[in-house]
Amino acid sequence: MPRKSQQDLHKIAQDRFGYDRLHPGQIAALRSILDGHDTLAVMPTGSGKSAIYQMAAYLMPGATVIVSPLVALQRDQVDSIAHHNVGEAALVNSTLNTAEREAAFAELEAGDLEFLFLAPEQFSNPETLDRLQAVQPLLFVIDEAHCISEWGHDFRPDYMRLNCVIQALGQPRILALTATAAPPVRTEIIDRLEMQNPKRSCRVRSPQHLPQRHAV
Repeated sequence: MPRKSQQDLHKIAQDRFGYDRLHPGQIAALRSILDGHDTLAVMPTGSGKSAIYQMAAYLMPGATVIVSPLVALQRDQVDSIAHHNVGEAALVNSTLNTAEREAAFAELEAGDLEFLFLAPEQFSNPETLDRLQAVQPLLFVIDEAHCISEWGHDFRPDYMRLNCVIQALGQPRILALTATAAPPVRTEIIDRLEMQNPKRSCRVRSPQHLPQRHAV
């Protein structure tokens, strides 16, 4: 895929995703992913972290897996993707029955999904990994990545198995997103996820001027 110019990225953000423009933190993180690097993006809540993986997935071939701990956030993101018509998205979490879960994985395996949102506890089910291995996603996104750190109050043990999941999937590119991570937590995220060559990882803090979506 030819490298997109910054102007190209701004135009895609406007035309396809409804953003007035991307801020430098988003551009830096998006560039890092598109250039093939594992990436850690630290940005305040509401600064458009989801735009990074949505645009990366839009520009990359294959499926993107997004690990998100909150069902409500998963639903919001699926609705946002549908609203902007940038791909097909589904979610798999404990609220789904067996038929709904099977339908989501069947769509993924058929190549009909660009985005699959998963709760981290789903990886305790061996079938989840088996179904994802059949697809070999190219981008693996971890939202609320600070939940992997034992330093904080938001520690989630289910996040601890994600490095093994990533290895089993053939080392897709990693995008770790968090709104809050002190330097020791950032180091722990990189180490626990075994992100390839931390010097190449992109640690991004967004500016105070945040992107706004325009009405579409």
